[in-house]
Amino acid sequence: MSMKTTISGTIEGVGIALESIRANKVRAGLTILGVSVGVFVVVAIGAMITGINSAVTRDIAAAGPNTFYVTRNPISFEACDGSEDTCKWRRNPRLTVAEAESFRGLPSIRTVITQINTSAAARYRAQFLSSVQVQAFSTDWLMVDGGNIVAGRSWTDAENSAGARVAVINRTMREKLFGDSDPIGKQVTIGNVPFEVIGLYDKPLNPLGNDNDAVVSMPMQAAITALNAQPRWVNIAVRPRDGVSRDQAIDEVTSSLRARRRLRPATENNFNIITQDKILETYNKIVGTFFIVMLSLSAVGLLVGGVGVVAIMMISVTERTREIGVRKALGATAGIILWQFLVEAATLTGIGGAIGLALGALVAFGVRSAFPIPAEIPLLSVVAAIGGSILTGVLFGIIPAFRAARLDPVVALRYE
Repeated sequence: MSMKTTISGTIEGVGIALESIRANKVRAGLTILGVSVGVFVVVAIGAMITGINSAVTRDIAAAGPNTFYVTRNPISFEACDGSEDTCKWRRNPRLTVAEAESFRGLPSIRTVITQINTSAAARYRAQFLSSVQVQAFSTDWLMVDGGNIVAGRSWTDAENSAGARVAVINRTMREKLFGDSDPIGKQVTIGNVPFEVIGLYDKPLNPLGNDNDAVVSMPMQAAITALNAQPRWVNIAVRPRDGVSRDQAIDEVTSSLRARRRLRPATENNFNIITQDKILETYNKIVGTFFIVMLSLSAVGLLVGGVGVVAIMMISVTERTREIGVRKALGATAGIILWQFLVEAATLTGIGGAIGLALGALVAFGVRSAFPIPAEIPLLSVVAAIGGSILTGVLFGIIPAFRAARLDPVVALRYE
């Protein structure tokens, strides 16, 4: 076919496809619906995964790529079912604040951040909250947390060592207790103990967390002595010094903790070291599972649309047999007929893809507006959505198109 014939055949095929949609609204509508669902799933879930990816990458960058964590249990896909194979970590002793503090003297370590969590009631004058999250940190907590003090300040080493009753609150707690007034310098009661608010804390929204909770942060020693918080679950983050490799720092921390726990050389570690790479690997496995589910749902939608394409195109070939005979008698080649029907099929599914893309974009906008997920549609998703829908039309329309192209013009002209 010449270029001119191809262009004219494409335009004609699109026009016939639109006419076919108008003439067969139900059949064409079902075909378009199937493809739309398949494309919508790809675009909507792809947009949300892209947004979550951005948030995860941001959090990892904020904590520092070399930061690693010392934990009691590993991160794993395997749920603890009570057996020794999946729950071996339960025999590990709990990490302690003293163990974390022992890392500070190691030559390769720049910062050690310890954290324990608890909850308590909070009150400011007549405003009362029955339960707020209490996060107790060592001094350098902002280095790996990814948030910022937007008003006031954080506590100092001296305040942490002395167990000073000072606190940094987040925006939610400020709104619930202080409204629009400035909370800095005011006394808030946490678990019946007065604390002075010295800072207002703002953390980027976390799509995997609950950012509507009221949270108060305070020095570790204050939580232990004033609130009698029990450090049963201590989270430890470690950042190496500049110029020191992460592996070197991990070796030092591992050797130090093994010596402190008096583990024999042949004995396995009874703690875990989790790096950012490991966190990212686990996250990618979760995302991969979502992708498999997404592609399965999308494939079902495209299959429904493809079956619809076969049905509607076979009917179209039957209804237009005499027309095909006339076109062949006037000189149209089998290639021209084949191209025309493929364009018709691709137009049908292409419309479905465009509708699915528009619906996916609408959902992504709604999610971005209503939730802390920076959902966005990557260009690759747009190309895959439109390309996949058109390809579906071509693949499923090829049999009816071949049937039309191979019709004998004499037999076709006699068809009633």
